[in-house]
Amino acid sequence: MTSAKSARRPHHWRRDLIELAALFTAVAVADAIANLIGHQPDGPYLLGASAVALIATAAFHTWWARRHSHAPPPDTGAGADPGVAAAVTGSGADEVFETVLWRMRTTVRDTPGTLAALCIALARHRIDILTLQTHPLAEGTVDEFLLRAPAALTPQQLTREISAAGGSSTWIERADAHDLVDTPTRVLGLATRTALDAAELPLALRQLLGRCTIHSLPALSVTGRPTGESAPVEGVLEDTVMRLRDPSGGVITVERPYLPFTPTEFARARALVELDTRLGPRVPRSEDILTLPEGNEITVRRADRSDLGAARAMHDRCSERTLGLRYHGPVRDADRYLDHLLSPRFGRTLAVQTASGRLVALGHLLWDGDETEVALLVEDDWQRHGIGSELLGRLVALAVEAGCDSVYAVTQAHNTGMVAAMRALSLPLDYQIEEGTLVITARLTPSAAQPTAGSVTPAARPLPRTGQAEQQVRR
Repeated sequence: MTSAKSARRPHHWRRDLIELAALFTAVAVADAIANLIGHQPDGPYLLGASAVALIATAAFHTWWARRHSHAPPPDTGAGADPGVAAAVTGSGADEVFETVLWRMRTTVRDTPGTLAALCIALARHRIDILTLQTHPLAEGTVDEFLLRAPAALTPQQLTREISAAGGSSTWIERADAHDLVDTPTRVLGLATRTALDAAELPLALRQLLGRCTIHSLPALSVTGRPTGESAPVEGVLEDTVMRLRDPSGGVITVERPYLPFTPTEFARARALVELDTRLGPRVPRSEDILTLPEGNEITVRRADRSDLGAARAMHDRCSERTLGLRYHGPVRDADRYLDHLLSPRFGRTLAVQTASGRLVALGHLLWDGDETEVALLVEDDWQRHGIGSELLGRLVALAVEAGCDSVYAVTQAHNTGMVAAMRALSLPLDYQIEEGTLVITARLTPSAAQPTAGSVTPAARPLPRTGQAEQQVRR
């Protein structure tokens, strides 16, 4: 603690001595002038007039200082921007106008003043900079902004202003409220999600890197042959493509049609993949116990490669027609797809098991580049009990949580049960049919999220009957 004595300010005796000398000098000068004027015939009148003039001048100076601040007036001349002038004077400060969020990235020269030029250009149009990140390059710097701009300002206008201010390779897209989270918090959240669930890695990479396409290429094909896909441990960065070694084997490829990846983005992506590698295979073990209309209880839970044996046993109990509707290929090859389908790297899988522990249904949500596929298989004896519709609703809810815009299902044109199950989602549907193969695409909305695993009261609600909703999809 600092004492009062030590906290006392030092005494500036030299300044006091100078002020005292100046005071005595001023008194001497004033006395000399008074003696000189006072001995004149009109001396007293001149001294009185001088005093009145001094008092009037001091009063006027005090009034002027209080009426006008010392800040320079805003430049509202012909060369001033009206929007900036209004903001300075306050005449436009209370104006309310609609705004939108934009995420913008531009490349500038790595010289002093380039960032200031961009900020001035944005300020002219009343654009607020919410966040700013810099990505150093070998030549130049990539500046990434989160902006709040007037809704009337178009992306083309904004791009022209940035180009005039020295920016190049400018990229702009609409942002939302989720982008308001600061970068360290967002990265920590993605790392937490990845640590809890191995299936989150592709989604975390997409949210980390923005608009991009992610492909997981296995080291072995479904027939067991090497695919030749590999990447060094440290990964490869090639302009708009980065290749990372998949912890489960193979390669994770991340692509953008334009806007090259920066070394900073590559380092962040590689750190997420390394985290996934160190933690190993993991799947959340939550489950729901539901009641069928007949009173039987079933359990819905996440599945992974540890369920491979039970899934193959279910295949053996399924008829050729059921397997044919599901896989659209030779039935003898059905078992080969299971290792791929149950891998969390390629999506999420829900399993349904009976009270005795027997697996009777599988539902898959599969990442397919920019698109997402849903796939269902229900054992023959357990069809027409609403299990397929329950799984489909949960898969759609998982897709909404993952930020997917749509899901599609591939089936055969005569599979009326699958069509009815997709229509029961009450979502906008698109149908494409070619040579007997039907592709149904459902466009998702936030309201499409239904209660997912872990949010339903155990054994609380019966499942509806929907017909042949259990027979589905490909891969």
